[in-house]
Amino acid sequence: MATPLRNRILTGDRPTGKLHLGHYVGTLENRVRLQDQYECFFIVADLHTLTTRPEKDVIREVPANIRNLVLDELSVGIDPATSHIYLQSMVPEVTVFYLLFGMLVSVPRLQRVPTLKDVMRDLEIHTPSLGLLSYPVLQAADILMVRANLVPVGKDQSSHVEVAREFVRRFNTLYGEVFPEPEALIGEVPTLVGTDGQAKMSKSLDNAIYLSDDATTVERKVMGMYTDPTRLRATDPGHVEGNPVFIYHDIFNPDKDEVEDLKRRYRLGQVGDVEVKRKLARALNAFLEPIRERRRELDQQPELVEDVLFHGTLRVRQEAQATLELVRAAMGLDYFPELRARLREGSSKFL
Repeated sequence: MATPLRNRILTGDRPTGKLHLGHYVGTLENRVRLQDQYECFFIVADLHTLTTRPEKDVIREVPANIRNLVLDELSVGIDPATSHIYLQSMVPEVTVFYLLFGMLVSVPRLQRVPTLKDVMRDLEIHTPSLGLLSYPVLQAADILMVRANLVPVGKDQSSHVEVAREFVRRFNTLYGEVFPEPEALIGEVPTLVGTDGQAKMSKSLDNAIYLSDDATTVERKVMGMYTDPTRLRATDPGHVEGNPVFIYHDIFNPDKDEVEDLKRRYRLGQVGDVEVKRKLARALNAFLEPIRERRRELDQQPELVEDVLFHGTLRVRQEAQATLELVRAAMGLDYFPELRARLREGSSKFL
């Protein structure tokens, strides 16, 4: 097996809207931190959006969502000079890996993936499509075609990485050593609670604070946050543990003395929710303002997103083609090399 010069990361997002604080603590923070240590591939997973929303009116929204997603990634500090942000649908090789890996997994195994049950419940899907059922297979194809070693993901996606690891073990056992076994990297905050107190911040639940939200919007969302439902008055002793407002303070407020003082007074019934929330809004806006400012600057460059995607996708295609050659050789699918070469030459005349 040809060994890459540096270990690699593969992770990314579906272009279903702008990124939020849950994305940041779940995976974006790790992407920025590790991009100088690894060769990083960040996928804009537009094919994955079809698994739950294949309607044409939804697809029409994808280009704008792609632009927002890339701008969000760049605004938090992803460097396109060293990291490769690419568009999944423009890497046709991934569909070949998807097909080949689909031969190595059973339907009952895919039905046991926990996130499948969660998605079906949340979207009220009674019978999954083949595409939704095999979502982890396509995700494994994304990961393995660049032979990634590390996959920074949110906690809910860790079971998908385990499916990819199973593909590696089965493929390498059947055909020889080609793929490294990737590891999942969960963020320091595995799941960020939503502003409504739900277990997960989510675009679909409308309980998210977005990285691009302006200061007024952030303040409005914070002031409407769920807190301690047992606390009727500011003078009532309150619960800090499990309280979304204090969860956010712990993560995003760098003034730890202020946070501890708020917690102490909250437990004693000496501070109201309004003060606690206003100080949280101030901390969140201080955290988000450099991101917003960077995004405003990037948004003034109309060709930037396409340029980033062009160079990133070109690099990924090169790597995918090299991996596919290794796979074909290992499986014995590299027959009729002269015919394959003639077809490549013939195809190039029509491009």
